[in-house]
Parts: sequence; structure tokens; C-alpha cells
Amino acid sequence: MPSVFDRISNIIRANLNDMLDGAEDPEKMLNQILRDMSDALRQADSDIADQIAQQKMLEGDLEGAQKNAAAWQSKAELAVSKDRDDLAREALVRVNDYNEQAAIYTKQLDAQKAAVAELKSKRDLLKTKFDSAQRNKEMLVARARAAQAKSDLTKATSQAGNVDYASELERMERKIRQQEARADANAEMAENKTSVEDEFAQLGSDHQVEDQLAALKAKMAK
Repeated sequence: MPSVFDRISNIIRANLNDMLDGAEDPEKMLNQILRDMSDALRQADSDIADQIAQQKMLEGDLEGAQKNAAAWQSKAELAVSKDRDDLAREALVRVNDYNEQAAIYTKQLDAQKAAVAELKSKRDLLKTKFDSAQRNKEMLVARARAAQAKSDLTKATSQAGNVDYASELERMERKIRQQEARADANAEMAENKTSVEDEFAQLGSDHQVEDQLAALKAKMAK
């Protein structure tokens, strides 16, 4: 009996929302919880039936002891009426024995009734919680998933807050400026190189023309 008490008490004390919030798969965990509850209810019903059977046995034992005590009390009275004190004494001894038995059975029966009542109460609480979980299954799963999503978002936001985006942007801008400056420098070098080569080419071109002009003049003078 303690085992089923413990099992039912643990399930009743359990906070479904807290359990589902920390679950990787809330729906799967809720289904398992519902199965556990169902199993506990079946076990509780079976144990309650056993305890009620024991209660009825104790009630029978108590009734038997009380009847025997009454019967021997009648015999003691009969013996006294017949002046048989010896038999009366023996009958009274039996009366006392059965009264003691009846007292023991009464205590046991009271304890048994209390145990059955407690088990029934816990069983009813578990049934109420089980019915509520079944009715609100989808809502509980949705709340658990929403809580998990909120937790994930909070974690992501916290991690993002640790990044210094201003410094990152400044570093990237500096790198781009360096690339632009290098590109401008390369272009300027290329332009200067082309200008010098053009001047030398121009000088070469002018000298050729002068030679051709001198040759032409010499030819015509002849």
C-alpha cells in the first residue's frame, strides 16, 4: 500500500507546466505522463478493492468476536442462575477474551477505514488531475512550446547583446577604405607610367618626322 500512496502522491504533487516547460518534446512527455496517470489509477482501483476486502474481513472478525462475547455472557448468566459459579467464571473468562479480540479488531478496522478513505481521496485527486490534463492537452503542449520558444529567443537575444556591432562595423569600414585607397594608388601608378611612356614615344615620333623632312628638302634641292 505505501508504494501506491507514494506513486499517486508524486504524480499529484507534480507541476505539469514545469515538467513540460523543460521537456525537449512536450507532447511526447505529456503522453507519457497521461499513461503513467492511467496506470496509477488502475493500480489504485485494484489496491482500493484489496483494502476494502480486508476491511470487510475485519468487520466480519469484529462481528464474530462481539457475537461470541455476547453468547458467553449469556452462558455466564445462565450458570449463575443455576448456581454454577465455576461455569460462570469460565464463561466470563471467555467473555473477556472475546471482548479483547473485539477491541483489537475495532482498532484495526478504524485504521483500515482511514487507509481506504485516504487512498480513495488520493485516487479522486489523481482522477481530477488526469481528466484536466486530458481536456487541456493541446493547450498545455502549446504553452510549453511557447515557453521554450521564448526561452530560446531570450538566449539568442542575450548572446547577440554580447557582440559589439559598432566595433565590427568600424573595423569593416576601415578595411574597405584601405582597399579603396590601394585601388586609387594602383590606378595613379598605372596612369603615371602610361604618361611617361607616351612622352618618350612622342619624342621618337617627332625625331622621325624631322629626319623625313630633312631628307625631302635635300632631294628637292638637287
